[in-house]
Amino acid sequence: QVQLVESGGGSVQPGGSLRLSCAASGSIFSISLMGWYRQAPGKQRELVSTITSGGSTNYADSVKDRFTISRDNAKNTIYLQMNSLKPEDTAVYYCYAALRGWGQGTQVTVSS
Repeated sequence: QVQLVESGGGSVQPGGSLRLSCAASGSIFSISLMGWYRQAPGKQRELVSTITSGGSTNYADSVKDRFTISRDNAKNTIYLQMNSLKPEDTAVYYCYAALRGWGQGTQVTVSS
């Protein structure tokens, strides 16, 4: 059973950067799709970015030019590089793996 553990969240000022990591307890090589979702207080959980086993990526329009998702199969880890952060990016960010579920989430706060 694969466990997913997010890390790298924190508090930054607008315009700052963070790199989130999602480490899996087992191989991610055969997982068809993994990704990042976020949920702000009082809002529904929304897709941020996904990456397939073949390397295809998808981004929400709101983060398209600022965030980059990547995968390191050797480390069983996916990443989300977040640049030019905005206050509206404030949320709990969750890692997702198809057929396996969710990580526990990591808080990202962007404020002056």
